[in-house]
Amino acid sequence: MKILKQFGIILLITFVGEGLKSLLPLPIPASIYGMVILLAALVSGRLKLESVREAGEFLIEIMPILFVPAAVGLLDSWGELQPILIPAVVITVVITVLVMAVTGQVTQVMIRHGKVGSRHE
Repeated sequence: MKILKQFGIILLITFVGEGLKSLLPLPIPASIYGMVILLAALVSGRLKLESVREAGEFLIEIMPILFVPAAVGLLDSWGELQPILIPAVVITVVITVLVMAVTGQVTQVMIRHGKVGSRHE
């Protein structure tokens, strides 16, 4: 029953993000609104990490399975994607390397300053 309550909290925040998406005229996906709301609630202390931890860990564990429908959709759209395949691959590789480099640098700065792991362990 505990995990159902945790999923309910995450689902409620997701619905609030969907509502903001329909109300605000910004080109921001509803999932981003939901993640920002969840982050704000966790950082402010209005929502305790223990209130969503198990459901969040479960969702992270099954995340690869959630990409299967998207991959099938890409295969289904192969005809439209084929002309832009090389630019898409180049952009994907460059952005992935850039994100990894920036994430590594930020993590190292945080480790040097003693900020990683000091709050929720």
